[in-house]
Amino acid sequence: MGFTKYTSQAEKERVRMNEGIRAREVRVIGPEGQNVGVLPLAEAIQKAREAGLDLIEISPNAVPPVCKITDYGKFKYEQKKKEKDVKSKAHVTETKVTQVKIGTSERDMHIKASKAAAWLREGHRVKVDLFLWGRYKYMEFNFLKERLERFLALIPESYRTAEDIQKSPKGLSVVIERDPAKKVAAPKTPKPAGVLEKTGENPET
Repeated sequence: MGFTKYTSQAEKERVRMNEGIRAREVRVIGPEGQNVGVLPLAEAIQKAREAGLDLIEISPNAVPPVCKITDYGKFKYEQKKKEKDVKSKAHVTETKVTQVKIGTSERDMHIKASKAAAWLREGHRVKVDLFLWGRYKYMEFNFLKERLERFLALIPESYRTAEDIQKSPKGLSVVIERDPAKKVAAPKTPKPAGVLEKTGENPET
């Protein structure tokens, strides 16, 4: 019951308990969550000890402060569980990257589009790179842009453009993010010429 020799000083300062509580009177919550009422601090501590438990301050800024009669070990476990739940719900947004090339097969395009959709549903942004090599680097921008847009049309998830299609070190790139306001349209089937028509030219390594 109470702090042990392994309890850090920071923990002792963060959690006021028993005689460490500074208020003269406190509102007491019983072990089963029942409202015991406002009691002098000494009487509240006595009730906790009679139950073989601790009196722990849970709302120090309330007037009077709210304290609960409970086991410190159980209290600490519940606090850690709450903190873990909050962390698990806190979402970290990342920018995921997928790459297509002139020559990417239709099957691979659909696989990459499905993966991009999964990332969007997870709340991430997705950067799509159209990798260009050799003579493709010097093709008309609008022609290459249209090839990239064909791939975007395959993504089975609603999205909006976060960063417009533009030239990048690898070729062309665009950044998209999920748009929950839009309905998902059925993915378009690419024309035989595809985003990315097959050619006999190999990409540079």
